[in-house]
Amino acid sequence: MELLKSWKYRPPHLVGRRLSWVVVVVAILFSGALLGAGIQAEESDNSTANLPTDAESAQVARLQEQLGTAEYTPAIVVLDRGGEQLTAADRQAVEEKVGSLQEFAAEGQQAFPVLAEDGAAAFIGVPFATDTPEDELAGPIEDLRAAASEGLPDGLEAQVTGGPAFIVDLSKVFDGADVRLLAVTASVVALLLLVTYRSPWLWLVPLSVVGVADQVAVQLVAIGTKLFGFTTDGASVGITSVLVFGAGTNYALLLIARYREELRREDDRYAAMRRALERAAPAILASSGTVVLALLCLGLADNPTSRNIGFGGAIGIVTAVVYALLVLPAAMTCFGRRLFWPFVPRVGQDDPSRTGVWAKVGASVTRRPVLVSVAGVMVLVVLALPVLGLKVGLSETEQFRATPEAVTGQEVLAEHFPAGSSQPTVVVVPAAARDAVAAAIGDVDGVQRVDESGEADGRAVLSAVLTAEPASEAAFDVVEQVRAAATGVDGAAMVGGPDAEALDAADAADRDQRLIVPLILGVVLVVLLVLLRSVVAAVVLVLTVVATYAASLGASWVAFTQWFGFPALDLSVPLLSFLFLVALGVDYNIFLTTRAKEEAEEHDTTTAISVALAVTGGVITSAGILLAAVFTVLGVLPLIVLTQIGVIVGFGVLLDTLLVRSVLVPALVALLGRRFWWPGHLSRRSEDDPGRHRGSVAASPTAE
Repeated sequence: MELLKSWKYRPPHLVGRRLSWVVVVVAILFSGALLGAGIQAEESDNSTANLPTDAESAQVARLQEQLGTAEYTPAIVVLDRGGEQLTAADRQAVEEKVGSLQEFAAEGQQAFPVLAEDGAAAFIGVPFATDTPEDELAGPIEDLRAAASEGLPDGLEAQVTGGPAFIVDLSKVFDGADVRLLAVTASVVALLLLVTYRSPWLWLVPLSVVGVADQVAVQLVAIGTKLFGFTTDGASVGITSVLVFGAGTNYALLLIARYREELRREDDRYAAMRRALERAAPAILASSGTVVLALLCLGLADNPTSRNIGFGGAIGIVTAVVYALLVLPAAMTCFGRRLFWPFVPRVGQDDPSRTGVWAKVGASVTRRPVLVSVAGVMVLVVLALPVLGLKVGLSETEQFRATPEAVTGQEVLAEHFPAGSSQPTVVVVPAAARDAVAAAIGDVDGVQRVDESGEADGRAVLSAVLTAEPASEAAFDVVEQVRAAATGVDGAAMVGGPDAEALDAADAADRDQRLIVPLILGVVLVVLLVLLRSVVAAVVLVLTVVATYAASLGASWVAFTQWFGFPALDLSVPLLSFLFLVALGVDYNIFLTTRAKEEAEEHDTTTAISVALAVTGGVITSAGILLAAVFTVLGVLPLIVLTQIGVIVGFGVLLDTLLVRSVLVPALVALLGRRFWWPGHLSRRSEDDPGRHRGSVAASPTAE
């Protein structure tokens, strides 16, 4: 601890009349070489990629591959008249269509027709090889859709659903997603930087640096997938990009604000940047370190997707902070003061933040700390109340904001056939127990029929068609009963299939939340304890970010149900939203309270927090608004999980920036007084005795 107390950040000497250009040129060459390498990340492309490897359904999937009983999965061509009875001509067309669609079936497999008992629909199963790569499925599925709709009687419609169709439609969500997400994110960041700096060209420097950092991070993540054994998908790549742009631009805003402040004191721009780095970098490193450690906590998650996001996001944040603290300072000093035109900082100018709007806010908030604290807490409680009605878990047909053909086809299929017809539950049992197990699970309420799918190596594979809607609570109950019935006959029986996989994924998500949430809170608490050396301050700040998360989750749930029409949250949303909001939200409290701690060396606590809010309020608010806007950009992709994360984190960051950090935290600090710093030395100092350490307020090491 004594070592930490004596430690002071010394920035690397990478800014100087010649060194700045050298750093920029080296950064360009390094970035260009990495981007030109064209390294491709390892991607996840199968249904069990989101399951723990020891999950029962994942084991069943591997067994099916070994036994050769899962070599094929059907694309389902559903034909109906919108609820009306099929005519004789329709049924004849279905029979003829079986022959014409046979060319799409895997070699050695037969397309097969099934007529609904109610006579209002039929479907044709067209087997596809399960080992067909995703990028090779799109063409055949599109051709199948065209052939299925060709030459049908008037009024008869055909839609293609089933596993292969869902894979294709999900991949379409991310067609051009990287370019679209990057373009929208860059546009939002450019606009907000332009408004913040009110300069026609200053915004180009941080945007260029962060934009290059984002693309470098993509390549470093790709390298990471090959070295560390994790994978990526469209969602994890999108989240990593948003993290790099959001966090990288935040760090840039804070550093540039401090640099501009130092330019009012230093005639030499290189000395001003070195001074800005010395004072701003510790807080930036502490905040980025918190985010990285929190993301790495996801490495302990059961859900592989969460682990992928954690590893990829950590690489992205490290890349962002390296470019922000090494490349950006050099780039800024290359262009001199004229970069800030028309508001060029001059030596001797007054700092406008000292008498600005945030100085007035700080004075008002700390004048009535009890009233403001109670009012702030009540607002958070009211916003959090809807969490009591929260529902988690989306079915396969509820994953999209738009409604692709695979979803509408599945809905029609569910209206006229047992819900599990297209994706039956799979039971793998010893061959000797096949008949007994089939009889036992056939007696389970909710199982429509049981068929034998194959036998190999002394094991039999049974297919159970469930009547419940896929991935629903009712389906989960039936799967649990099927597992109990099967293992009751033979303990070696295992149950898999889509519904079992969804159930196992839900169980893994519950386990992850119970493990990862306390770990993240522990990481944040330890960082705050080391940084502020105050138990009270650390606990208060952690409680405020947790309250912000609960309030954002509650308010967003109202928006999802009332405006968006979402039936539930995706399984991964609560944990990922918690991580991003807590880890990123505590950043702003770090910037505020570290400045307040410096001010408390020569002012009473109330004055210290007021001054800290005055000098950090503007830039942190700009950073918060920008980060919220960047996360909201995830909504450009029509996948519900990304929309939900974007809305929850975006609203939470705004709530933290505009209410919690700017109103509630200063009020709580003023209310607690010197006790806020307990057990540090500031807690033992009388509020009337600022202490012996004198120094310029403007020279405090972690301003902005």
